[in-house]
Amino acid sequence: MSQQTPNNIHQDDKDLEINHVEAIDHSQGGIGAVDAKYISHAQDDAANLLREVGPVEYTIEDDRRVLRKLDIWVCLPMFIVYTLVHLDKNALSYAAVFNLKAEAHLVGKQYSWLGSIVYLVQLVVQPLSAYALVRFPMSWWVVGNVFCWGICVCCMAATHNFGGLLATRALMGGFEATISPSFIAMTQMFWRRREQTYRNTAWLMSSSVAGFIGPILSYGIAHVKSGIKPWQGIFLFLGCITLAFCPLIFWMMPNDIPSAKFLTPQEKVIAVERLRDNNTGTRTSSWKWDQVKEAVLDPKTWIWGLMLSCMAIPSSGIGTFGTLITKGFGFNSFDTILFQMPPYVLTITFLLVGTWVMNKINLRFPIVAFFTLFPIAGAAALLYVPRNKPHALLGAYYVIMLYTPLQPLVYSWANMNAAGTTKQRTVGAILFIMQCAGNVAGPQVYLDDEAPVYKTGLYTDMACWSLLFVLICTMALYLKYLNRRQAKKRERMGRMSNIRDMSIMTLEQAAAYRRELAAAGEGDDVNAHAYDDLTDFQNPDFHYIL
Repeated sequence: MSQQTPNNIHQDDKDLEINHVEAIDHSQGGIGAVDAKYISHAQDDAANLLREVGPVEYTIEDDRRVLRKLDIWVCLPMFIVYTLVHLDKNALSYAAVFNLKAEAHLVGKQYSWLGSIVYLVQLVVQPLSAYALVRFPMSWWVVGNVFCWGICVCCMAATHNFGGLLATRALMGGFEATISPSFIAMTQMFWRRREQTYRNTAWLMSSSVAGFIGPILSYGIAHVKSGIKPWQGIFLFLGCITLAFCPLIFWMMPNDIPSAKFLTPQEKVIAVERLRDNNTGTRTSSWKWDQVKEAVLDPKTWIWGLMLSCMAIPSSGIGTFGTLITKGFGFNSFDTILFQMPPYVLTITFLLVGTWVMNKINLRFPIVAFFTLFPIAGAAALLYVPRNKPHALLGAYYVIMLYTPLQPLVYSWANMNAAGTTKQRTVGAILFIMQCAGNVAGPQVYLDDEAPVYKTGLYTDMACWSLLFVLICTMALYLKYLNRRQAKKRERMGRMSNIRDMSIMTLEQAAAYRRELAAAGEGDDVNAHAYDDLTDFQNPDFHYIL
């Protein structure tokens, strides 16, 4: 294999802009070893572990042992926190069934604004959240925000009018704003890209879990005769649950790999090294404005953002008005609450099956595109099924609710296709801002004078899901083009152009492929700059996942 000097690389591929990329020493090293040649220029915070410990041999079993620990100590608290996010966010919808609108004297669009204000505030505070995720210890930042929003939910029980509800909902939204971006960053920081699909699914699936257990809790709370109104009891109980979990989350969740007390020193090195194939590193604590610029100018950022807006408009609208739509079929308050449970069992099943198929075929876009068809069909049925057939209407509503897997799957797909710590956080912030914008708009298209059918809202939702289908196909074509461009970069640098992406292989497949590369005398320089905090545009080893 021919070697390239820095000047050759710069001459052949100016858009890489990596002045520190040097010729690779092609000395033979162990397949499972951390070789010093790979870490000489590492800027990643966790890469210091590799410098301190030096080369380490580890087996597939060692890798799996570390993975199991990460799943227990990192993924489990993420799942718990995100369940609490959705329980507290959905509390307004549950309270509405028990006469909140009348007893809090809500009129006109005031109830809609209680749904929108959460996301409007989140939109505003997102830049602060992105900066905090680079500069502050991540788990401490998360736990502090969980504690504060739990207090806000408890305080909602003491409100008696629109102003009080609006203020507490706004504060709750501000503290919740950082959770999704934080967990996206954590998933990128602890797991391989193949593993990220399942872990993103795991913590994002908790929205469906919350959707299942929330009605049960609300049903039980509403039956308690305690001297306070049922909707007040719902707010108070759910807020106290959130506060009760804070000590457990603080104890379990690490800030990063070096601070993970559940890992031995050798396991920490393995935890870092196993992420090499991602070519995204773990994190750096420095904010890089050139990566911000790249994120803003990257077409992928805005296509992902439009996708999330197209999902958020229907999601927030149905999330705010879903119980009122169901009650409009002719059911009483308690039946309406219980009827919210079955669709979440379906969505969990669809999400798990979809995730499994994605990893089986190593493609994301066909599954995501397929899932957009269900809510379109359900919304059409809800508009045209006669109103004197409540069970048929309920079935159509359940089909609409199959939109729920879309957001976890798209978030997981987007997370895998950006590199560079500052770029990842910037992209995450932009995506969440555009999602928040959609969430603000969603409840506003459900008009009170159209209740209980809400035709404008349902037609808008159908248009959003249809546009989402087009954007998914567009993104797949663009990512395919980018992979071809990456292959040409490697070829101009005198390297193998057709290197396969080991980050989406099983451990056995990746080990076999490394042996294949070694036998062919190739691949010694593959993923050599995984910890140099390069963006996906800068790193020629980065692979885009379709």
